[in-house]
Amino acid sequence: MPSYLYRIGYTSQAWATQVKHPLPRFEAVRPVVEGMGGKITAAYYAFGEDDVIFICDMPDNVSAAAFSIAAAAGGALTHVHTTPLMSVDEGLQAIKKSAASSYKPPS
Repeated sequence: MPSYLYRIGYTSQAWATQVKHPLPRFEAVRPVVEGMGGKITAAYYAFGEDDVIFICDMPDNVSAAAFSIAAAAGGALTHVHTTPLMSVDEGLQAIKKSAASSYKPPS
């Protein structure tokens, strides 16, 4: 199953709600991800531009995008960035396949 990296930022109101009622939001989101056929494989709070980072295995791009859209539509987030991930084996396959490419840089 393909993996996706989600980088998420909370609104100030979402943080205020969490300060008043601290709960592991990953657990609240888990049923949504699983309902779309996915699985959260790693989850972290973060410093900087992103407040939360997690990795999900999702059945396909449509499911991964559907989760991003649903999360963004809720109004509690400043951003949801979704990045498709490749395994190391897939990355090596891509590198090897690039050798057969006819691409030439502009001159």
